[in-house]
Amino acid sequence: MSSDESPSPSPASGLGAPDSNDDLKPVLSPIIPSSPASPARSDFVPLVTVVGFHHARGPEVEAWFGADEGSDPAVDYNWTLLPFMALSDGAHASEEDFSYFTLLRPETDEKPATSLFGISCTRQLDSSQLINRPADVTRSTVQKAVVVIADSPQFFGMLRERLSVVTQAWFAQREFTDVEILRRFQESLADEKARGLLNDHVDRDQYLGMSLRELIHEFKWQTLVLLKCCLLQPKMLFFGSKCDRLCMMQFSLLSLIPGLIRNLQDSADPELNSYEKSLTKPTSLRTSDRNSLLCYMGLPLQIFGKGSLFGPYTPLQQLDILADFGTKSYIVGSTNSLLLQQKDRYSDILINLDEDSVIINSQSLRSALTLTAADRRWIDYLTHEINETWDEANPSRPKTMKYVGSEEFIRLQFEEYILALISSVKYHNYLSANPNNPRAILPEVEGDPILDFGHDWVEAWKRTENYRMWNANTDSHLFDIVDPRHPCAGGLNIEDVQRRIAEQVKELHLDERFAQGREVLGRNFAAGREKASFVLNKLYSDMEALREAQRRRAEEARTASPPADSTSSAPPAGYDVSKAQQSVQSAGARAGAYIGSWAAWAGEKRRTSGWGAGWGRKTTPKPTESSRSGSPIEKDYQMISAPVSRGGSSDDATGRPGTGASFSESILSGVSDSPGRPGTASVSKPLPGPPVPDKDEDGFHTEGVRGSRDKTSDVKPLPGENGITTKD
Repeated sequence: MSSDESPSPSPASGLGAPDSNDDLKPVLSPIIPSSPASPARSDFVPLVTVVGFHHARGPEVEAWFGADEGSDPAVDYNWTLLPFMALSDGAHASEEDFSYFTLLRPETDEKPATSLFGISCTRQLDSSQLINRPADVTRSTVQKAVVVIADSPQFFGMLRERLSVVTQAWFAQREFTDVEILRRFQESLADEKARGLLNDHVDRDQYLGMSLRELIHEFKWQTLVLLKCCLLQPKMLFFGSKCDRLCMMQFSLLSLIPGLIRNLQDSADPELNSYEKSLTKPTSLRTSDRNSLLCYMGLPLQIFGKGSLFGPYTPLQQLDILADFGTKSYIVGSTNSLLLQQKDRYSDILINLDEDSVIINSQSLRSALTLTAADRRWIDYLTHEINETWDEANPSRPKTMKYVGSEEFIRLQFEEYILALISSVKYHNYLSANPNNPRAILPEVEGDPILDFGHDWVEAWKRTENYRMWNANTDSHLFDIVDPRHPCAGGLNIEDVQRRIAEQVKELHLDERFAQGREVLGRNFAAGREKASFVLNKLYSDMEALREAQRRRAEEARTASPPADSTSSAPPAGYDVSKAQQSVQSAGARAGAYIGSWAAWAGEKRRTSGWGAGWGRKTTPKPTESSRSGSPIEKDYQMISAPVSRGGSSDDATGRPGTGASFSESILSGVSDSPGRPGTASVSKPLPGPPVPDKDEDGFHTEGVRGSRDKTSDVKPLPGENGITTKD
């Protein structure tokens, strides 16, 4: 055993022999088991290697630093896929990219099989800038990766920054044969490993680069879905075009399970299962020690063991391991879009980082991962705190510089959630084992607490390997240590709905979209109104032009026509239609006035003297001067006899002497009465029809009636044949 390696404390190491002062008082000594919280220190020395891309042979290992002289670890450990893991697909599209991967160190006579972890920094340089260009460099760019292989990914966040600086400095030399900077870099890592400096920085910088704020800011409530999905151990596939972000998202997700990052020794191959073999059940607890509490509660929940695999970046050459029958579950990442075409074959759930989407291909998994109201309330609270303190310039730190919303705050919130979860499951199991024992029910716990975590999810979790290991190595009364209650227990209420609506409005930027919509609508409305005004104005101008053209044509036709013939009864070719309409209107007005005057006179006579009451029975007496009205018609005309009743029979008509027709009958008979109409007295010579207009000298037409007297003339009309005589 090397000097920098110390054995793991045994379960009995915490029980020291009591001295004389301790004999009289009970002592509860903590037991620190050889478990996840304090793994044995490995003697593996970090290695540095260079992987280059050859135009004919493809990716290949060029040099090793830290290995024994004359040995090639890639050959010794059968790392045939190391070059493909170091140079990720699509790395040539960016100036600098990082790749994270796992390697299996096979079992030897002295050492058991275990997992190693690699991180590579890939850069490229224009081949024309090389000081000494080798003959085998035929492409325009030279692409190489500097790789560090270590026994744990705990300090990868810190190592990433150092690796980036070293790689950039090596490329700046423009001479790849000078590898002194890489050799000294490996020596510094080996020296820090020997002095234990890397392990001293574990607690302080173990989560450097694993930003939970970015994870929750991008996936929001689906972050909790991904965590609960990890515990169900399905086949999870991450996809993204940026390999660095792809890998760090997976490490960030795993870091939500307390202690898991420090216990990934079985993650490189499905055949590894050393964690369960060394796991022991703790028998005591020191509540003042956080690691002791986590160990006693059974953390970490080991999701990588027999049949499981973790590959932050998995090249296509490793797909045969994913499709192997012995591989039951895995968490892998890929930058090749070909896997998206076969997502149903290689994944139960697909996380697309380019689209920030989560696609669940399994129906049973989708049902189990449905969040409860308490789950959604809890993760919405974290999302709200992160969004309120988000800083685009520095996403990993809240802009308020306070504890709430920080990385440590988020990590402790998830730790509290997981502790409440496993405590509630233990309480549920205890209630199921003692259904008829009223003393088994805790008075401060209402109902079954697993309902707030999701009954379907708990039942699915009980069928996993990590639950089996956890349940077998933990006490059945964990709920006495941690309250078996959801951090946000309770059903859905109106506040939850309001908060979700507010978050969705904020997430979709509806207020900004509505403002933009109103602005666009205003512009479109103004443009539409302008176009409508233009169309109406153009239509009006076209109509005016058409009317003007018609008026001009009519004027030209009137000017070009010959003068009208006054002796001709037919209108000439240039007949004025407007004047004819005026004449017709004047004649109609005069006829209407004439008939209206007669009707008024007849009504007055009937009302005052009973004129017309004896129609059809006797002749009307000759009117006297006293009974005459002052009507103009009365002055001009004298009724000879009353008309025969229209409703009278033929006997009455033949039984009385014939009488002359009245004025109204004579003047209207040509229009309203047809010849031979029954019940109407016949007239010897009825008027032929409507009066024929005569033309005055002034060009206007007047309507004359035979038997009428022109009031402007002194000539008396002759008695007509219509039975109407003029007065003397």
